Amino acid sequence: MTETVLLVGGGGREHAIARAVARSEDGELYACASNRNPGIDAIASGYETIDETDGDAIVEYAESVGATLAAIGPESALNAGVADALDDAGIYAFGPREAEARIETDKAFQREFMAEHSIPGCPTFATFESGEEAADYIREYDGDLAIKPRGLTGGKGVRVIGDQITEAEGIEFVLGSEYESFVLEERLIGEEFTIQAFVADGEYRVSPAVQDHKRAFEGDEGPNTGGMGSYSDSTPQLPFITEADYDAAVEVIDAVVEAMPDYKGILYGQFMLTTEGPKVVEFNARFGDPEAMNTLPVLATDFVDLLVAGREGESLPELEFEPKATVCKYAVPEGYPTDPKAGAKVAINAESAGDAQLFYASVDAREDGIYTTTSRSFAVVGVADSIAEAEAVVEDAFDRTGTDGLRVRHDIGTAKLVQTRIDHMRELRE
Repeated sequence: MTETVLLVGGGGREHAIARAVARSEDGELYACASNRNPGIDAIASGYETIDETDGDAIVEYAESVGATLAAIGPESALNAGVADALDDAGIYAFGPREAEARIETDKAFQREFMAEHSIPGCPTFATFESGEEAADYIREYDGDLAIKPRGLTGGKGVRVIGDQITEAEGIEFVLGSEYESFVLEERLIGEEFTIQAFVADGEYRVSPAVQDHKRAFEGDEGPNTGGMGSYSDSTPQLPFITEADYDAAVEVIDAVVEAMPDYKGILYGQFMLTTEGPKVVEFNARFGDPEAMNTLPVLATDFVDLLVAGREGESLPELEFEPKATVCKYAVPEGYPTDPKAGAKVAINAESAGDAQLFYASVDAREDGIYTTTSRSFAVVGVADSIAEAEAVVEDAFDRTGTDGLRVRHDIGTAKLVQTRIDHMRELRE
């Protein structure tokens, strides 16, 4: 039976999901988003411009195309209850309902949930309903803290004392911020990594670990972004992660799924590998962006089959991934993220990218070509036998077309940067 799959969202992550649906023997793709992603548009049977948070309009479009399944990409849609609206209309949404999505959308709920259910890997934390209370806590705390606004911030709201900012700057942030509620946590020292799990009916299947790079500039300098790029290895682990480290992180995911039996969709665990093992930086309730572009291109299991199993209450198929490494690098407009300059023409396309894969994110498709906006523009992904080879595939694509009007963190996935991660963990463990 052919399944009609509605994809909600129009970013790079959603372009990766769209390709996974299109590869399926049993999936016909339709999409809706507030922007028009040319990569998704090219492979979808239909594409409607709808705000990702407008549940009623999304349900109306889903019913008009006869959608039997839905895949929800962005956290904004989950926060707005779009999965609830689709489920209630009889269209199975692969994404958590609003109540379960709080594990991402409400950071205070996330930590309190972990504490209540004894989820391993939870750092010490405290929650505050005003900037003044948070400022007092910072002044009195003996050590460094991670400052997190309670709600969604697009991956850009966290400030870490002792890393990104000073204590005085942290106090200034909470007192002058547009946010009102905060979670303050002990600063975790180590190396970050992500594991994304497919979850339905109390079961889960995990994917290979990925390391994202949030900082804007090479050498991990500059402000945080939505993610400048990421890499995965040809095994489930990363070069600085042991099999025991990976298994310990999976045990955290296992505990969350057991404590939240109604959860469905992607459960994304962002971990800090510390000397005490993996600690939870945060959970997300959807695919990562860019991590989806590392995971989905090497997923050998039929993506639509996973969604059907979840809908039917059947056991999830075991996930198979090609034993390949991946490197993803985002191209962003000059000046991103603080003063981005839109309007540069994008020279690269699927043909000129060579052996690399191209995933469009936030671009403006015009009659005479594709142009940048003020957000991340597109991602280039290399898939090869090793991280170094995958990184070379990406750089070859950029060499072919240039990066005029764009900026790329060329150090992501390089042997030098990966070695710094290995050395860092070795030093901490010693």
